[in-house]
Amino acid sequence: MTDETLEKELRLDKQLCFALYGAAHAFTRAYKPLLSPLGLTYPQYVVMMALWEEDDLSVKVLGEKVGLDSGTLSPLLKRLEQVQYVARRRDAADERVVFITLTDEGRALKDRALEVFASIGNLTGCDIAEIESLRDSLKRLKGHLETIPEE
Repeated sequence: MTDETLEKELRLDKQLCFALYGAAHAFTRAYKPLLSPLGLTYPQYVVMMALWEEDDLSVKVLGEKVGLDSGTLSPLLKRLEQVQYVARRRDAADERVVFITLTDEGRALKDRALEVFASIGNLTGCDIAEIESLRDSLKRLKGHLETIPEE
């Protein structure tokens, strides 16, 4: 590869990582006004979606499911507990294990969140087939990248 070719390839607009980075930020910005009336940030919304799928998860399992470490997840859960969307309880057999359960308010929020889902779908400008294709491609990409050793 020539220096000129290499220089062209190093342009930001040629980088997949930069396109993903920009799209992620655009999604977060698009969600903000939709989630604000629910009193949720985007990461809190992700946690709530995980709990709507499967309630009463340990903090460890919940973190693995949503891809957040305990340093990020713990304050987020504390805030969700303060607004009474979730409750924490310690495992009787092992008090180091904490389970997160939806409250009635947290369960009721799911109906309002359906409006967020519909609004985001409309904002993307994509039809269902295109959304599914993009999502599947990104999942595949993530799977490939997760096989790379951390070192």
